[in-house]
Amino acid sequence: MDPSANTKNEQPLHVEIDDKSGFCFGVVRAISKAEEEIGSNGTIYSLGDIVHNDLEVGRLSKKGMQTIDHKDLEKMKEGTVFFRAHGEPPESYQKIRKNGLKLIDATCPVVLKLQQKVRAAYEEMKEKNGQIAIYGKIGHAEVKGLSGQTNHEAIILEKEEDVRLLDPNKPVVLFSQTTKSPEVFKLIAEAIKRRALGDVEVKINDTICRQVSNRTPHLQEFARKHEVVIFVGGAKSSNARSLYQACFAINPQTHFINSPDDLQPLWFASGPKSTGVCGATSTPVWLMEKVAEKIRTF
Repeated sequence: MDPSANTKNEQPLHVEIDDKSGFCFGVVRAISKAEEEIGSNGTIYSLGDIVHNDLEVGRLSKKGMQTIDHKDLEKMKEGTVFFRAHGEPPESYQKIRKNGLKLIDATCPVVLKLQQKVRAAYEEMKEKNGQIAIYGKIGHAEVKGLSGQTNHEAIILEKEEDVRLLDPNKPVVLFSQTTKSPEVFKLIAEAIKRRALGDVEVKINDTICRQVSNRTPHLQEFARKHEVVIFVGGAKSSNARSLYQACFAINPQTHFINSPDDLQPLWFASGPKSTGVCGATSTPVWLMEKVAEKIRTF
């Protein structure tokens, strides 16, 4: 056996954690609000997972946060309900008032402002017999909150081909879920303009959060400079899957994991000179640090 091989393997791997990965402003604010309320008053009930990361949800659960769904909310008669950064439709606020519950509203200010814009546009379009279109993921919490501003009459577009769902004879106002792709949004906007007949009014509102969307080019640059990339994200997070695919397109040695337990020693068998650890807007920094620590032990 070549003794130099052992020496090489004993050298700790160089690991860099991406300093721009981790929670976005809205999630940081929501978690801070949750921890503050738990510290002051004990148990609170989050309507849906506070963030799409099971380990972070578990951490907060140990502190006193319980996750509930809308069916649970219907039955509650006391307690403090927490609205996460994704936002909620008007009917959720009505249930809180009807059941006499305390509310901690941690809706991201960016999402809250967008809800107000959608509501105003809906009122305008009602007078014009128009339609509201939202580029987003069907069933996503933020999209449900936005659609709720239109009495759930908004037409949800997941891809460019979905513009066929719109009536080309009616005015239309387009919005976007804050975490979607700017490139696809542009394609959808152009498709709507082409489809509109005559001088039908088409209003385009680019409501994508640039703090989130700008991560794609940054992460691709990060993936380019490392031999191996470990992307840490929650299995439920569409943002995580999207950003992971962006990294993988640049570096095929990019691996998606949920926790340090998912790491495979084989990925580092060649002794890469540089390994990068990054994550989604729902990935806590403490989790990326734990992943980096484990990689250095290989």
